[in-house]
Amino acid sequence: MKRYVIIGSGVAGISAVAAIRSLDQAAEINLVGDDPHGFYSRPGLAYCLSGEIPEKQLYLFSQKDWQQLNVRFVKGRATRIDPQAHQVDLGQIGKLTYERLLLATGALAVRLNAPGADLSGIVKLDHFEDARQIMKLGRKARTAVVVGGGITALELVEGLATQGVEVHYFLRGDHYWSNVLDETESAIVEQRLEEEGVHIHYQTEIDQILGRKGRITGVQTRRGQQLRCDLLAAAVGIKPRLELAQAAGLGLERGILVNEYLQTSDPDIFAAGDVAQVYDPLSGRSVLDSLWAPAREQGWHAGANMAGAAIPYSNPVALNITRLAGLTTSIIGAVGASVSSRTDDLVSIARGDSETWQALPNTISTQSGSDVNHLRLLIGEHSLVGALLMGDQTLSYPLQDLVREQVDITSIRESLLLPNASLGNIVMDFWTHWRSSHVSQE
Repeated sequence: MKRYVIIGSGVAGISAVAAIRSLDQAAEINLVGDDPHGFYSRPGLAYCLSGEIPEKQLYLFSQKDWQQLNVRFVKGRATRIDPQAHQVDLGQIGKLTYERLLLATGALAVRLNAPGADLSGIVKLDHFEDARQIMKLGRKARTAVVVGGGITALELVEGLATQGVEVHYFLRGDHYWSNVLDETESAIVEQRLEEEGVHIHYQTEIDQILGRKGRITGVQTRRGQQLRCDLLAAAVGIKPRLELAQAAGLGLERGILVNEYLQTSDPDIFAAGDVAQVYDPLSGRSVLDSLWAPAREQGWHAGANMAGAAIPYSNPVALNITRLAGLTTSIIGAVGASVSSRTDDLVSIARGDSETWQALPNTISTQSGSDVNHLRLLIGEHSLVGALLMGDQTLSYPLQDLVREQVDITSIRESLLLPNASLGNIVMDFWTHWRSSHVSQE
């Protein structure tokens, strides 16, 4: 009977357990997690904040699902890995022996780097208890400041505004989520936020956090302006939890380096999810990804490979279907500005973000639509390399197909680039014919 240990009870860890169990019914699997709530939907926390779903809907597994996995859940924190002895130290709980080990330890929110950051009333959104604390504090707060430029920051803004809190949103740059959105798309989001009563402050950063008797009373910006607030919510990026891997001597850069089989520099130790810097054979680079779907896929591949399947993981075309200021938005492939000059840890990468779509190739950008139904295409020499769709999602699946399969669009390229082109109709007609031909060939 083989012994597997999975450290991390998020989607990567759970997917690894499912993959192992599908290939090895007799294996002993120990799942180690320090989140008291176990496995739940991290993306769903935003919908809890806004009051759209109850907490119980965050739990994705029933008791029957857990029984079928036949996994031993160990509530605790791994303190050390001994690769030579193949053991994981859990402190007072004891030690676990493994033949294969998976590190799915995830990432944590980066703390604000400003005087006063230890005051009470400063929150983040890493896990379930954070969401509960925000909802509790939000019921009493009158004014809140939110800092950050990605999806999580927007979730905090909207969640607090829904509770009736007056929200001041600080953006470091000239527009929202500039790594991914262009100015038109950012303006759509910003206008909708302002219609909800959110105050947006551009080119604004916190210089210090003001407090009294250990609790926040306001903030001072780098321009010297002061703003009173009862609550400060920060989402300025995430950083992989590398402590265990570093102490164990595993190969690291910004994350744990793994090959296409999700193996680390130790062949018996694997990594997946936010903590893994995955080798991409197509680009020859190792990239980080904080999206839910890739974490799930990486976990499954890691688990299968731990059980001996030898299935390479290939970075898929980046895809995130999210909601921005109430607008359902599909982000597909490469659509954003290059961040190659940034060398800090994941400070510039928010949850729900991906390095993949921030690497902008040599393409032409074209867009069309209204404020609530917006389409932007990134057109390469012979194929679509990216697309962003806000509002009506009819084209989301066709665009995913065309970008993922790198379909030759030479026949419609000139039409797409014409001024005032009806991009949606052109894409849908082309995809319909391509799909019909593709299916008949299969």
